[in-house]
Order: sequence, then C-alpha cells, then structure tokens
Amino acid sequence: MVAAKKERYIPRLQKLYQEEVKGALFKKFEYKNMLEVPHLDKIVINMGVGEAVSDSKKTKNAAEEMELIAGQKPVITKSRKAIATFKLRGGMGIGCKVTLRREKMYEFLDRLITIALPRVRDFRGVSAKSFDGHGNYAMGLKEQIVFPEIEFDKIDEIRGMDIIICTTAKTDDEARELLRAFNMPFRA
Repeated sequence: MVAAKKERYIPRLQKLYQEEVKGALFKKFEYKNMLEVPHLDKIVINMGVGEAVSDSKKTKNAAEEMELIAGQKPVITKSRKAIATFKLRGGMGIGCKVTLRREKMYEFLDRLITIALPRVRDFRGVSAKSFDGHGNYAMGLKEQIVFPEIEFDKIDEIRGMDIIICTTAKTDDEARELLRAFNMPFRA
C-alpha cells in the first residue's frame, strides 16, 4: 500500500507568479533565460520602539504585535552603544524586526496589498519612487492597526513600521513591474 502524498500548500501570489507573472516579465524585458526573471527574495519588517528607553515592556508588546502580523517570531534589536542625551544604554532593546521568506513572505504581501493598505486612512496609493536603485522597495506604515490580526482594544500604543520588499531585479523598472503584477497600488 502506497502512502498518499501530502499536497503542499502554495500561497495565492506565489501561484500567480509561477503561472502568469513570470512569463509576462520574460516577454516584456526579453530575457535570454527564464532564471533571469526577477522574483521576490525576502520581506523585512522593522518596528522601532523609542519609548522602550523608559519602559522595557513596550518592546515586548511591539514584538508580540509583530508576531501576530508576520506569523513569525521577531528578533529584538538592541542598541549598539550608549547615548546619554537619549538616556540609552548599550544593549538595551529598542525595537524588533522579522525577515519573511518563501510561503510566509507571499502570504504577508497578499495581506498587505489586499487587506491592510486599503484600510489606511486617506489612502491614495504607495509611492512608485521608493526604490533604492537595486530593485528593492521600502515603505512605511504609520499604524499597526491596519492589519486585521491586531485587536484595537488590546493595543497599548499605536506604532509605525517599515516594510522592505527585496527582489532579485537588477533595475527599479523591473522591480516596479514585478510588484505591479502583484497589484501593488502605486500612485499614478
């Protein structure tokens, strides 16, 4: 008797990339090899907690909220050196970050584009100019409450976060087309 092979879950955006986006980018940029087509490498989410200088519980709360948003346990970032004017000691927790890859990365990007960004107040699209020249895109959110995983009644403070989408694209135009194919709402 042969054991049934377990079907592997593939996120919606990953399936979209494999079936449609990859071929469209291959034709548009006229690559010689399918391996040249840019793809998502990783997504890094960073949350700085400046108030952690006076209350170390704020870093822990921020990490718990980020874990709910990302679906992965974040790393607490610590200060490298002491700065007396900010009352900061070396090794003090001042934020948290998480790096998403593979399925979790596609799941997060899907939730960001379809659920979180439309919930931002007065949303008119994200800037198409926030590329770094090497195909990576950076954006910031002012509130973590745009994600449905965060319960508004249970948060202690509204915090912002930085989201960096790293791609294998060589130019910003290639990365912009890749993200546009995932329906990233760029401003006109």
